[in-house]
Amino acid sequence: MQDVLVVKDLSKTYHDGENDTDVLVDVSFSVSAGQQVAVLGSSGSGKSTLLHLLGGLDSPSGGDVWFKNQRLSEMSSSQLATLRNRDMGFIYQFHHLLAEFSALENVAMPLMIGGASSSDARAKAKALLDQVGLSHRLTHLPSALSGGERQRVAIARALVTQPSLVLADEPTGNLDHQTGEEVYAMLTQLSQQHGTTFIVVTHDRSLAARMDRTLTIQNGHLTDTAKEHIT
Repeated sequence: MQDVLVVKDLSKTYHDGENDTDVLVDVSFSVSAGQQVAVLGSSGSGKSTLLHLLGGLDSPSGGDVWFKNQRLSEMSSSQLATLRNRDMGFIYQFHHLLAEFSALENVAMPLMIGGASSSDARAKAKALLDQVGLSHRLTHLPSALSGGERQRVAIARALVTQPSLVLADEPTGNLDHQTGEEVYAMLTQLSQQHGTTFIVVTHDRSLAARMDRTLTIQNGHLTDTAKEHIT
């Protein structure tokens, strides 16, 4: 199976005056198309930093990230922005929906930014919101939605461009257990339907145990636990 993501000797050091903090040290791994990968680690271990580096939102101190055979460090900021818009999706713990726009408009936004017509973008957004069970909430603003509904809108927004890779930072961390389970089940279903690769930062070991692989970050170093695919 083809690798969507290849990470080689990735390092990140933060400088504060005379003090250096090594957050990530020589991290290497690859991820195949359609895999679900959990990233575990204590608070401050570098999980979110890793996610930002994988998405080209931050630059490494050393090493490289290749996404679909493209070396991120060789791409300009505008090329990275286009790549993120067209081929990556992002889900955050606090969803980051645009407060002044409806659920439908929030999901359609990445397509319209990418150049799609308003009618096409809205049609695709509506189809995906139907798929996540929000056909009755299309015109609602985020403030009128529950936490679980907002996160489902965020998932739809992340998937609307049919990206190869979705990076999720604690996507169930702000939800109660039952709603978190529903959101995880939805991620799994959509991953299988669309063939999307998911890398999910989480502190929830039970959630991580259900994914294909677990990457654990401790003291800047990474260990990789692969599991057999059950079909």
